[in-house]
Amino acid sequence: MNTKPSSAFSSDRSSSNRCGVTLMNNQNGHVVADVMRTKEHVTVTDYPSLIRVDGERLLTFDFEEISDALGFDFGVSDFEEIMSTHYGRMVHLDDRTILFANPEDAAEYIDFDLVPVG
Repeated sequence: MNTKPSSAFSSDRSSSNRCGVTLMNNQNGHVVADVMRTKEHVTVTDYPSLIRVDGERLLTFDFEEISDALGFDFGVSDFEEIMSTHYGRMVHLDDRTILFANPEDAAEYIDFDLVPVG
């Protein structure tokens, strides 16, 4: 299957099976990125003013693990403060934030209707 766009004005509409966030490149963002660097199927890319964290299928930001690395409590509001953008379905829970590449994988959290259309 050819997934390359046929012209400069067309696009590949197939799923990338990826999700991710853009974090501020500050002290907290850097520590969160370092925690995520240890995860399988996660790519962390540093830029001068931001940090990209991208994952295959899903990304889980475990707040207890991040809190341990930072040395103080870290939660949803702290995560939202350092995150500027994201792609994928995002689900905030009390102890973690999860991003899913495919809405079907997040169905139990987001009331995604998986009933076949017929």
